[in-house]
Amino acid sequence: MKLIHKATIINEGTSFTGSVLLEGERISRVFTGDVPEEVMNACRQVIDARGLYLIPGVIDDQVHFRDPGLTHKGDLFTESRAAVAGGVTSFMEMPNTNPQTVTLEALDRKMESAAEKSAANFSFYLGATNNNLAELKKADSKKVCGVKVFMGASTGNMLVDNERALQGIFAEVDALIATHCEKEEIIRENIDVYRKKFGEEIPISAHPLIRSTEACYRSSAQAIELADKYGTRLHVLHLSTAREMALFSAAPLEEKKITAEVCVHHLWFSDQDYDRLGARIKWNPAVKTAADRQALREALTQGKLDVVATDHAPHLLSEKEGGALRAASGGPLVQHSLQVMLELAGKGVLSREQVVEKMCHAPARLFRVKERGFVREGYFADLVLVDPAKPYPVTPQNMLYKCGWSPFEDETFSSTVAKTFVNGQLVWDGENVADNIQGMPLAFER
Repeated sequence: MKLIHKATIINEGTSFTGSVLLEGERISRVFTGDVPEEVMNACRQVIDARGLYLIPGVIDDQVHFRDPGLTHKGDLFTESRAAVAGGVTSFMEMPNTNPQTVTLEALDRKMESAAEKSAANFSFYLGATNNNLAELKKADSKKVCGVKVFMGASTGNMLVDNERALQGIFAEVDALIATHCEKEEIIRENIDVYRKKFGEEIPISAHPLIRSTEACYRSSAQAIELADKYGTRLHVLHLSTAREMALFSAAPLEEKKITAEVCVHHLWFSDQDYDRLGARIKWNPAVKTAADRQALREALTQGKLDVVATDHAPHLLSEKEGGALRAASGGPLVQHSLQVMLELAGKGVLSREQVVEKMCHAPARLFRVKERGFVREGYFADLVLVDPAKPYPVTPQNMLYKCGWSPFEDETFSSTVAKTFVNGQLVWDGENVADNIQGMPLAFER
């Protein structure tokens, strides 16, 4: 038995001083007062957590770990280690790898690979195409987090732009549908406009104008219209505009069939940062205006945005060179997402309790993850200790990303992830990731 003793536990909307007893993979007891002497004596390890926050492990519902086929950028081993160093104990990974995860066979291969490599718990989306509806309908909703539909550009044949195919997916797939929403024809029209102005070297500052508010809104509205028509369980990923917030409800999460995600980069950066950081903050959907960022922050606290994730998508810096057309979109985020959100809490954007709600509790409830996402007796001991008084400078030396860079380089966050436990095992001690510790596949209560 291990005891995490006298931490500030942030859980289910409240903060209190307490202790948590771990037995094997599970949380055995949560103590709000003194720990009985017989329990203290029975523990083989007592971790003094006075002054530290204890929260459930973060569940990131959108990452790209690039494995298989794109592993020069990142892989299940390296990126899961970066995840646990950042307090992310479970992830849901996207299907646009090589080969693409558009068959159950490819999905099984990913699960087998993660079981061997991943330091964090894992699940994988099955990807939609214009012609794999029969395969999507076979997905086991107790094992698969959801079906990913790219309603904007993606790699290979994963842009689902056939109206009949979209209708079939929304009407006939029982699994949660998660969508990337950007209207491809609007993007192409905007590219033509900026090509006439700049030629092939369109500056990065034009990226949010090419992948515009209109492109995002029109696609999100289409997804919601389809979901309303067919009664689909829809989750719209990485919202980026103020205008889209009018499409979503602030009702309690349990009452919604249509939910929304926001990512840390859209909450932290704005288009004012392109001059400073260039393609390092080039994502799809694009980082947009400071007014959009403020609207996203407000929608998050109002309940219109249900979860916070990363869309972690590493590229080599050499792949991020060039203008708006050539530089790759995406960046590494999963090691620093919790620190970013706690920094926003320190600035008064939201409370610490809301950070835990949006990064831990809400993903567990939204996806119906079994026995994770909360500090509760009987649940898996996925736990994070944060030192709020230890500043953390982001440097190349302490990044665990395979790509070796971060858009937060040279930032100093106010808090440090001190320890991370996955299934009761200490996997991050504040300096190193433990060897030979593997995460588990996520199970879903559906």
